[in-house]
Amino acid sequence: MKITATFPIIIRTPEWRNWQTRRTQNPVAARPCGFDPLLRHQLTDCVRVENSNRNWSLRAYRLAALVGALFLCACHAAGQSVVIEQLRIPVKGAGSLGLDALMVRPNDSTAHPLVLMTHGSPRDASERAGMTPFALQPQAIEFARRGWTVVVVMRRGFGESGGSYDEDAHACGRADFVGATEEAVAQLRDAVAYLSKRPEVDASRIIGVGVSTGGMAMVALSADPPPGLVSAISFAGGRGSQAPDVVCNADLLVDAFGTFGKHSRVPMLWVYSQNDHFFGPQLAQRFYHAFTIAGGNASFVLAPPFRKDGHALFSVDGIPIWTPMVDEFLKSQNLALREALLPPLEPPKIDAPSWFPANLRAEFSRYLLLPPHKALAISDNGHHGFAYGRRTVEDAEKKALENCREFAAPSGKCAIAVRDEAVTR
Repeated sequence: MKITATFPIIIRTPEWRNWQTRRTQNPVAARPCGFDPLLRHQLTDCVRVENSNRNWSLRAYRLAALVGALFLCACHAAGQSVVIEQLRIPVKGAGSLGLDALMVRPNDSTAHPLVLMTHGSPRDASERAGMTPFALQPQAIEFARRGWTVVVVMRRGFGESGGSYDEDAHACGRADFVGATEEAVAQLRDAVAYLSKRPEVDASRIIGVGVSTGGMAMVALSADPPPGLVSAISFAGGRGSQAPDVVCNADLLVDAFGTFGKHSRVPMLWVYSQNDHFFGPQLAQRFYHAFTIAGGNASFVLAPPFRKDGHALFSVDGIPIWTPMVDEFLKSQNLALREALLPPLEPPKIDAPSWFPANLRAEFSRYLLLPPHKALAISDNGHHGFAYGRRTVEDAEKKALENCREFAAPSGKCAIAVRDEAVTR
């Protein structure tokens, strides 16, 4: 069965705006974007007025934009520098669904060295089901611009990957951080074995990149490297954060890094932030000392504070901070594949509404490039918040409102101004 999917941009006017319905003066020309055999994406332009049971009046443009799809395609858009494609990776224990994954690569027919990228784990276990590989799409694009084929892998028990969650480290008193991390590594090794046979991948050079529990998984992967693994990068690697600045049995966690250091000889880059409230700088230094004293090979970078919690440094907003660190490390390992980066993706030609705050109008084109599902909320006192890479539109709206309220507090009122919407048939 063939599925057609479009993701229009819905621009709403909150009730505290007196805005007259109007068409964009530069409508987006309809143009196609090729998908894999199951999907087709079409850029269209239309205008409609919607009704809503929410407490604001809706007068909206509906403008379809190149924002991806929940089941993302191989999108060979004319002039774009990278190709984005969703994959299913068969691994042991993942059943017929396999692991949900996202491939981002240069837009050419050449095989490129592989970046294997994987995610962290939310403190709240109920949030695992809502995760998507699209949350790491902006970071993957940065590596693709540097000449790599990047595959973001969702491990079992996360998002729409098949199989059960088997990374539980058990109670704090007897936490098995080594076993939990090795469970993640087994899946990543299976993923590498499959991806190494793909025509888009040059398996002679592979680097691993992970964040949080995914970062610790890369530490463990370096101790049991698959063929072709030449380096690995851990952003804020660790496990067992129960609350801000509270870690389950930190001593056992430090010991786990020492255990992996006994066997790891693959060069690594470790990046932590000074205000990381999952694994603070003092604890991170203990991880590093245990790992290197046991024989591990890692370069440690302590980044400056990032927003309210530096654990989120490896994010779209952190790109200007972490990419120079990565570039320096790759160059030191003779892994700088390009002298000049591929150009960034071109956003859809959609103008921000004139009633947007000036700071948001400047950011709107960047917002349009964020992966689905996404939403943007605006407050009546000039602040905004957005969310992207969420499993559903409703989840994106909820998170965007939370982020907006954080900035708008204590007096600002937030409302959803922009969302994307899946239309399938």
